[in-house]
Amino acid sequence: MKLWMAFFCALILGLVLTTPLLAHHSFSAEYDSSKPVKVSGYVTRIDWQNPHVYFYIDVKNRDTGRVENWAFEMGAPTAIARQGWTKTTIKVGDEVTVEGTRAKTGGFHANARSVFMGGKKLGAASSEGVTP
Repeated sequence: MKLWMAFFCALILGLVLTTPLLAHHSFSAEYDSSKPVKVSGYVTRIDWQNPHVYFYIDVKNRDTGRVENWAFEMGAPTAIARQGWTKTTIKVGDEVTVEGTRAKTGGFHANARSVFMGGKKLGAASSEGVTP
């Protein structure tokens, strides 16, 4: 009975420790590096949390005149902090230009590589080109 209990505990512990690793994705699984994007707009939302920081901007489509709400993924909070970001670096209403890579699914979702605002360029800790 003690042997079964030890086995069961080890199994549960193994699952708990490896599940976060399975949940994380590689860059190439979600983004297409042959689809670069560069858009400008106004920040509508910021989600500063693990595993990635996301921010959203309203972009006016030059062809249709419609406003599109783009979602941009950046690195983990600690990774972008090393690149000079703080929780107050970007705020709702700020005008930004973002260079990045579009999601394979299309739509208005991309991985940010660089964010330009107020004449400053900040890296976004993109994992593009990083082999896991």
